[in-house]
Amino acid sequence: MAKTIAEINEKIRKGQAVVVTAEKIIEVVEEKGVKRAAEEVDVVTTGTFGPMCSSGAFLNIGHSKPRIKLGGGKVYLNDVPVYTGLAAVDIFLGVTALPEDDPRNKFYPGEFNYGGGHVIEELVAGKDIRLVATAYGTDCYPRKKLETLINIRDINEAVLFNIRNAYQNYNVAVNLSDRTRYTYMGVLKPNLGNANYSTAGQLSPLLNDPYYKTIGIGTKIFLGGGIGYVAWQGTQHNPNVLRRDNGVPRRPAGTLSVIGDLKQMKPEWLRGTSMLGYGSTITVGIGVPIPILSEEILRYTAVKDADIITPIVDYSEAYPQRKPDILGEVSYARLKSGRIEVQGKEVPTASLSSYPRAVEIAQILKEWIQKGEFLLSELVAPLPGVESGITFKNLEERPIEGR
Repeated sequence: MAKTIAEINEKIRKGQAVVVTAEKIIEVVEEKGVKRAAEEVDVVTTGTFGPMCSSGAFLNIGHSKPRIKLGGGKVYLNDVPVYTGLAAVDIFLGVTALPEDDPRNKFYPGEFNYGGGHVIEELVAGKDIRLVATAYGTDCYPRKKLETLINIRDINEAVLFNIRNAYQNYNVAVNLSDRTRYTYMGVLKPNLGNANYSTAGQLSPLLNDPYYKTIGIGTKIFLGGGIGYVAWQGTQHNPNVLRRDNGVPRRPAGTLSVIGDLKQMKPEWLRGTSMLGYGSTITVGIGVPIPILSEEILRYTAVKDADIITPIVDYSEAYPQRKPDILGEVSYARLKSGRIEVQGKEVPTASLSSYPRAVEIAQILKEWIQKGEFLLSELVAPLPGVESGITFKNLEERPIEGR
């Protein structure tokens, strides 16, 4: 049995495509078996909704009168600084950027109530954003100061460009120390008081395509409530990790770099997020369709939470000090049960990502496809896979030589 994306798209155009979510396909395979399910199902939709710090937006705000050169100057959006090392009116807003007067962790733990992610959410919601800029002035761009309100409806371009999203599996974070730790994995109580994780498990895009056979450069996706694309492998993409026999990685592995028109998106799928004692970020909704081109691909999409294993890591010592130690491995089925056992102790679990919202994303994407509003795209190029030999490398300390 073999299908092509062109054949599936033709069925979508005719309203004949069979589309199911990654949650539902598990039941279909149990009822009908892999072979029959692969023949009948055309697309499986996935979803994830969780904090994704390596995100941001490129904005082109248009020219003032007289013109001003923002490049090389200083620009703030609702008091949050943006990057200006581009052209005259192109700027980049990162989701972890903070107002200069934010106390950060001076009053520990800092609350980080407002940052770049919150600005993006408000921009997408259609709110006016206050822009304050200073520049050094040139003959062709003479203006040196600008204070105005911008709105997503009025600026020329607003492009969400996230350099690392949708991690393929991730650590379970715990705290072995005797004091509370504030991390990007949330608040970790002392003495194994809790365990936090962050992925949609059996619904997560790259866990349904462990070897990147259908998800690659050019893949059309649900991004922030609109349409986006996979632009490249994400930073820290690391296909060469321990894997189970079903191909699912047992450690953090692949990542996606994604891009899309911010003007199409919705604030409920791009939520500014504050991490107590850590910083500001954004929670992003991503959904990826997986074309069922073969029985092999169908088999991957039928992965269950019980089949996905992830490491338990101490974030008080092992993680910050880059020690390779893990405290064990656990399945997502156990994590979602609400309690796991670590070092003989029963530990309550909680997820930073929302499984119900991931289900909703997969369902929305399914409906788009069934209505003929969303066609699948052909890959421009595959993501680097296990055979590529790419392994993520960390910076090692080296002596600094004199100049």
